[in-house]
Amino acid sequence: MIPASAVSLIPERNFLVRLEYDGTPFQGWQVQPDVPTIQGALETALSRMTGQAVVVAGSGRTDAGVHARGQAASFQCQVRFGPDAFVRGLNSLLPDAIAVIECREVPLSFHARFSAIAKTYVYQIRNHPIRSALSRQTAWHRPVLLDVAAMQTAADHLMGTHDFASFEATGSPRSSTVRTLTRAVWSTDGDDLLFTITGDGFLRYMVRNIVGTLEWVGNGRLSPDALPDIIAAENRTAAGPTAPAHGLYLQDVVYPDAVFTLPP
Repeated sequence: MIPASAVSLIPERNFLVRLEYDGTPFQGWQVQPDVPTIQGALETALSRMTGQAVVVAGSGRTDAGVHARGQAASFQCQVRFGPDAFVRGLNSLLPDAIAVIECREVPLSFHARFSAIAKTYVYQIRNHPIRSALSRQTAWHRPVLLDVAAMQTAADHLMGTHDFASFEATGSPRSSTVRTLTRAVWSTDGDDLLFTITGDGFLRYMVRNIVGTLEWVGNGRLSPDALPDIIAAENRTAAGPTAPAHGLYLQDVVYPDAVFTLPP
């Protein structure tokens, strides 16, 4: 730990970390009193490493039970050591369900949330008559065979720029519900169905509400051609149910290369 008298002599630095985590034991990303959260665990570990009160900014707030393979977070502190030391130190201090997979120094102007230009999520469905004990907290089990082709036809209607109010959690405060999606693709991996979705931003529960609606298409309850009307309704009651949190993964967060350029 650096003595308080010496900290003022060290310039402020900004760091970006990439994280993966199993969201099962946490009550989501955001710090909350008296419950385990990813942000809380990261800030506690950073404070132990640096001897400073470090505030972490995530690229977004994953909900309780949601996992991540590529969450991004940034934080500022006054230290002499570099990114590699943060990777080693944080991984020795964090709970086993959280791992830092990368750290890099970034300009002070960088912010994990506001500098991002795109995010990718993956939703995993186990589509098999028999449930799996091993994937019970990592995939949504659907025992009835789903029509993946119909689900893809429906997903194609989501591409482009739309008002996605029909897929936002009721009561969410947003200045705009317009978002642009550049990818919405179903793929198969054995008994698993994987839905990969990329956009410039996502509303609260948006991905899970989309998946719940597409699952209705897959089981025949809804026509693929109903999606344009659901989007146009701009009303949450027009869409299908919310898919469970435990099948969702934050896969990647994308930033423009220019934001990583450090001053000379």
